[in-house]
Amino acid sequence: MRTSSLLVVACAVAVIPVSITHAHPGHEGEGNDTGSFVFASFAVAAKSSATVSTSQVTTTVEGDTRIVRSNGMPDHRPGQFPNRGNPHSLSPQANEFRMTTKPQDSGQLTPARGAWFGVAVNGVTFEPGTAEFWNGNPQWTYEALGGFINLGIDQHNAHVQPSGAYHYHALPTGLIKNLGGDGKAMRLIGWAADGFPIYSAYAHEKADDASSPLKKMKSSYQLKDGSRDGGPGGTPDGRFTSDFKYVQGSGDLDEANGRNGVTPEYPQGTYYYVITDEFPWISRYWKGTPDPSFYKQGGRGPRGGQGGGAGPGGQGQGQMPRGGQGQGGGQGQGPRGRNRPQGPPPFPPPSRDGEAPPPFGPPPF
Repeated sequence: MRTSSLLVVACAVAVIPVSITHAHPGHEGEGNDTGSFVFASFAVAAKSSATVSTSQVTTTVEGDTRIVRSNGMPDHRPGQFPNRGNPHSLSPQANEFRMTTKPQDSGQLTPARGAWFGVAVNGVTFEPGTAEFWNGNPQWTYEALGGFINLGIDQHNAHVQPSGAYHYHALPTGLIKNLGGDGKAMRLIGWAADGFPIYSAYAHEKADDASSPLKKMKSSYQLKDGSRDGGPGGTPDGRFTSDFKYVQGSGDLDEANGRNGVTPEYPQGTYYYVITDEFPWISRYWKGTPDPSFYKQGGRGPRGGQGGGAGPGGQGQGQMPRGGQGQGGGQGQGPRGRNRPQGPPPFPPPSRDGEAPPPFGPPPF
C-alpha cells in the first residue's frame, strides 16, 4: 500500500492538503487486497453564492464491494443556485453508495430510471434523464441539455434537486479539470451502480491497444427521421428523449454508451461507460446489475424492487400521487419538485440480440 500527499486547488482560491491512500487502484476485485481500505479521501472547498461548504468523500473496498460515502458537495465551484431555472439551494447530503468490484454483464440492458446512474469520484451523483414532461405526458420527456427548457444547468452540466442534491447530467467539467483535463489521458471519473467504471469523453482509438492515440468517443444515437408519432408533433430536434434512436455501428459506443477495452486502471481490459458530449451524454442503461443503494429513496428500482434508503434526494416514504398536467410540467425528482407518476415502466429493457433499444420511457414511479 502506498500513501501520498498532494495539494488540490478548488474554487480558484482554496488550497487544502489532501491525503490519498492507494492499493492497486482499478484491481480491487482481482483478489490482490483484503479487508477494508480507503481508496481516496479528500476535503476541498466548494463555494456557491450563498454558502461555503466542504466536499467530503471516501471510497473504501470491503471484500468485493466498493463503498462511496460523501456529502454530495462538488470539489469545484458550482454555478449560482437558486437561479431562474432552478429554485433550489445546494445542501450537504448523507450519501452511501455500494457497488460490486467484480461487475458482470447481466445479458440484458436495465433502464436507468428512477435512480442515480452512478457516482463521481468526488461523491457527486450522475443522473441521465429528467422528470420534465410535455403536457404532463411522460412519453415525452424533455432532455436536460436539449436546449428547449431551462432547468438551471450550470457550467458543469449540473443542477440541484429539491432535496439540495447537486448532480451531473453530462460531462462534469470542473471535476475533469481538477483531474488534469480531458484529451490528455483517459480519465476515470466515477462508477456506475452496476460497478463498471465511468470515463470522460476521450478513450483509445483502438479499444484494446493502450498505445493507440486518444480520440473523442462518438455515441451511436441519432435523431429520428420524419415526424414525431403523436404527442407534440413536429420534427425530432433533440428536445425530447424519444427524438433519438440507437443505430448500431454508427459510432464508437454501444447502446449503453460504453465499450470493452483497456484503460489505465484496468490494463487487462474491462467494460466501461463513456460520458459523451452528445446524446445520450450519460448512459440510459446499465449493462450489469445495479445496486439498490442507487435507487431514489422512497421509490422503486428499475425492476420493481423496493429502492434502498441510502440514496440521496428522497421525497419520503409511501405512495406518490399522480401529478397534474402542464406544459413541460415535470414530475418528481426534477428541479421543479413535482411527484413522479405511479406505475411500472412502459417499456421492457431491450434485448441483446442486436436490435435497437425501444424508446426511452419515463421513470417507473
